[in-house]
Amino acid sequence: MAVVKYIKLSEKAIVPTYGTEYAAGADIYALSDADVTIQPGETVMIHTGIAMQIPEGTAAFIFARSGTATKRGLAPANKVGVIDSDYRGEVMVPIHNHSKTEQQIAVGERIAQMVIMPYIKAEFLESETLDETDRDQKGFGSTGIK
Repeated sequence: MAVVKYIKLSEKAIVPTYGTEYAAGADIYALSDADVTIQPGETVMIHTGIAMQIPEGTAAFIFARSGTATKRGLAPANKVGVIDSDYRGEVMVPIHNHSKTEQQIAVGERIAQMVIMPYIKAEFLESETLDETDRDQKGFGSTGIK
């Protein structure tokens, strides 16, 4: 289990929590003085009031909560947010309303989920050739998706 140090930037901030023992994603909560209205097609930056120290060699990936996205059309505008281990500012989530109706984010509502994952840092090496594969340069839909 990774240890993630955090600072509450507001007394009202809610620390991320796991919904079940085996949940991969920790719920992230909205911090606001009042409910936030998001119009159809609009994106609003939602504060959390939490700053974190993500362990070196990992990053925090911010994903939509499945119920919020499928039932209400609310999801992170950038699809997946990435918080690097050297970032120390407030965690904020740009929430986009994909629905056709006005949506409300309530004070303290769970707005997204965060998964801490390791990553591999790449060294990019210029080359004259690349190894051949059966797929080669066949792109979108080339593996049988119709």
